Amino acid sequence: MKAARIAIPEPSAADAEYSGRSWLQYSRAIEWAGGVPVRVPLMASPAEVARLAASCEAVLLPGSPADLNPQKYGEEAIPECAPPDAAREAVDELLLQDASNLSKPLLGICYGFQSLNVWRGGTLIQHLATSVNHRAGRSVVEAHLVEVAPKSRLRRILGLGSRPTFAVNSSHHQAVAILGDGLVRAAWSPEDSVIESAEGHGDHFLVGVQWHPERVLEESKAAQCLFQAFVDAASVWEPRMIRESVAD
Repeated sequence: MKAARIAIPEPSAADAEYSGRSWLQYSRAIEWAGGVPVRVPLMASPAEVARLAASCEAVLLPGSPADLNPQKYGEEAIPECAPPDAAREAVDELLLQDASNLSKPLLGICYGFQSLNVWRGGTLIQHLATSVNHRAGRSVVEAHLVEVAPKSRLRRILGLGSRPTFAVNSSHHQAVAILGDGLVRAAWSPEDSVIESAEGHGDHFLVGVQWHPERVLEESKAAQCLFQAFVDAASVWEPRMIRESVAD
C-alpha cells in the first residue's frame, strides 16, 4: 500500500523561526505514523496550493503564533489578540475546501482547530480568562486534564477504555466558543468547560484538538494513537464528492 501524503501548510508567514521548527514536529509525527508530509508554502499561488492538495490524501492544519482575524466571525479584535496571518488564512481556506469537497481526512491542531471551526461558521473566545493553565507553553507535557465524550470518535481513537479524562499539554489563549456547522464537542476541560476537541459526524475523519500532540509524541500514547488513526484514515481514503440527496 502506498504511503499516504498529508498536506501541511507552513505555520506562519511572519515568524520564519517558529514556522520551520514547528513544521518539522508535525512532519516527524506524520512520518512516525507511516505517512508522507507535504509542505504547502504560504506564498504559493492558489493554483499551486490546489495542485499540492490534489496530490495528497489528507490535510493537517497546524498551530500558529497568529490569531485568526475576528472579523471572519463577526467581531472586532480586542487588545489581547495577536495579529492575523492573512497568508496562512488563505492557504487554510483552500485546503479546507479541498478536504470538504472530497471528504479527505482532516486533523486541525490548536490554531488549525480554530481555523476549521471558523471556516465552518463557528466563533472563538478571543482571550481566555480562567484559572486553568491553557498557556503552559511547549515545554510542559501535562498542563491540565480534558474529559472525552464517551461515544466520540476521539474516545475510540485514544483507547482510553473506562477512563473519562487524560492529561494534555497546552499552549493557547483563544478557544472555540460556538461550534461550526457539522462539528460536535468531543472533549473539554472539566474545570472550566473550554472546548478542547470537536469532530464531524459519520465516518469521515474530521477532528480538531486544542492541545499539541506533535510536541509530546514520544511521551504520550494518546498522541501516538491520534496520529496513527489519522494517517491510517488517509491511507484508505478514496475520492468521493459530498452530494445532497434529491427527492424524486
